Amino acid sequence: MPYSGVLFLGLMLTKSGPQLIEYNVRFGDPECQVLMLRMMSDLVPALLAARDGQLKNFDLRWYPDVALTVVMAAKGYPGNYNKGSVIEGLGGAAQIEGVEIFHAGTKADGARILANGGRVLNVCAMGKTVREAQQRAYEAVDRIKWPDGFCRRDIASQAVEQERS
Repeated sequence: MPYSGVLFLGLMLTKSGPQLIEYNVRFGDPECQVLMLRMMSDLVPALLAARDGQLKNFDLRWYPDVALTVVMAAKGYPGNYNKGSVIEGLGGAAQIEGVEIFHAGTKADGARILANGGRVLNVCAMGKTVREAQQRAYEAVDRIKWPDGFCRRDIASQAVEQERS
């Protein structure tokens, strides 16, 4: 049966090379967010071209910058975690050049933003280099005041090392 649409492949780099860990017929989250930041073309015409079998005739254009995402999760994730903790500092974090913050597991409570899931925030950043994007993302993470949250501090570290070489 012919298929038209999005095919998402989740890969993990291992000592023996890339390994497929999942695939979906939808955009992956948060993987899609960095793609959308870099996409210069309009997404809707691209999806319509894919539907109509004309994607080969469609010119997708991309910004040359690097984009990456740091996921902020609730302490205890992927196991048991608490909901309802207050997250502050999002406005200041979002003011950093090249940074976009996507809410994945939050809810509004009046003027407050509360954690409402395991993977809670996706702090995305763009830069001319991997190091610049990484620095921006972690600067934004450090402005977010959320004692009940955590993130990995090694995102893109291998790519930064390769960039230095």
